[in-house]
Amino acid sequence: MRDEKIVRECAKRFEEKLKKIKVCAFDVDGILTDGRVWWQDETTGWNRYTNIHDGYGLKVLQRAGYKVGVITGGDSFSITKRFGDNLKLDFIFKGNEDKRDAFRSLMSEGYDRSEILYMGDEHFDMPLLRAAGFSATVPEAGFEVKAVCDYVTTASGGAGAAREVIDMLRVACGILPESEGQEV
Repeated sequence: MRDEKIVRECAKRFEEKLKKIKVCAFDVDGILTDGRVWWQDETTGWNRYTNIHDGYGLKVLQRAGYKVGVITGGDSFSITKRFGDNLKLDFIFKGNEDKRDAFRSLMSEGYDRSEILYMGDEHFDMPLLRAAGFSATVPEAGFEVKAVCDYVTTASGGAGAAREVIDMLRVACGILPESEGQEV
């Protein structure tokens, strides 16, 4: 899934940009999921598969002091349940494909664009990918999206792509998972 050599090489290559990051924002469909949705029922609505490794990586970043959340055009119970109730991310902007207001909202909290990492995969993510201090996408993204990003992951969306970028950030900034060095 995540090749250590690639993560370490990319962390070093992008170290200057990654060390400035204070906010990490991720698109949901195609980044934290593989892009597939299914109708569950009238109560739940559209549902998605997410990757447990990505979720753990998001929590590691939060524990390290980063502001972490999602900016997604989708709007369903599953998004609120997974990213709000379960992972308790710091922010969830959902239900609007024009994501510029969400990005501006983060900046209005005193963050400079150079301090924001954004990961997205669609054409409507491009304004944020261009504006972010560090931007990444997945191999499944279109060629125009890839062209505006700092980095294209080796892992696919929903298969550890976010974790790949999170691990690059961790390595560049010297963040160890909290269990590192602990004994039983």
